[in-house]
Amino acid sequence: MVSIKSGRRRVVASAVSTLTAGLALGAFALTGTADGATDVGAAGGGPRVKPTVVLEHGAFADGSSWNGVITRLRADGYPVIATADPLRGPASDAAALRTVLGHIKGPKVLVGHSYGGSVISEAAAGDPDVKVLVYVAAFLPAPGESALELTDKFPGSTLSDALDPVTYRQADGTAATDLYIRQDEFRHQFAADVPAGQAALMAAGQRPIAQAALVEKATVAAWKTKPSWDIVTTEDLNIPAAAQRFMAERAHARTTEVAASHSVAVSRPRLVADVIERAARATVR
Repeated sequence: MVSIKSGRRRVVASAVSTLTAGLALGAFALTGTADGATDVGAAGGGPRVKPTVVLEHGAFADGSSWNGVITRLRADGYPVIATADPLRGPASDAAALRTVLGHIKGPKVLVGHSYGGSVISEAAAGDPDVKVLVYVAAFLPAPGESALELTDKFPGSTLSDALDPVTYRQADGTAATDLYIRQDEFRHQFAADVPAGQAALMAAGQRPIAQAALVEKATVAAWKTKPSWDIVTTEDLNIPAAAQRFMAERAHARTTEVAASHSVAVSRPRLVADVIERAARATVR
């Protein structure tokens, strides 16, 4: 007859053995570290590091716009950081993003939504640890181009009619203008396929962009030297689908088209996460 203590020892020993075997097989991925997450490649391929996914939001949004995407990426073992974009201008915003990138060790996938695409295009230039760029209903400007110029290149944007400009005095006394989307127009303009209650919260919490940021010209384009992926939103009222296609084709990006609003990361987080993960897997092959 086996004693209770002896039985317990056998259970513990069995559990330790199972855990050890699981770790040896890479069954337990390491997540949420600044150094990336480790998993196992193909048989005999040895361990590999999952890149950190860095998400840059665009105008009229904040980091919470990525929440659904973050949840799915983390569930699949990817370290994720959603940065705070100051929305003051591509050059200064890229400088702010580079301070975050410099703090993260290992390979990175850089993702930009909307105006955030202009920022990642500049911030990633010359950074060997940024392995791939993912654009989500975003701008991919070439040097000398601005976001406003690209928006107006093709018909279809109704953003200008939905804007609520707020002019203020800067510290040096000069006037500047921030742009919001009017709350009564926000859902129709920005998030038509997002539930009404959620869109109302997004409208209330939107962050304004400096008007000057939309006319500031790009000086560099990281997509010219780094592989790019792009999600084109065909029901977008901010950046016309034709403009998005033009930029994606010029960058030779691997493109996914989806019938979605500009807020595709909120309305279709699984699709966005899937594209990001496909791009991430391409960095470790």
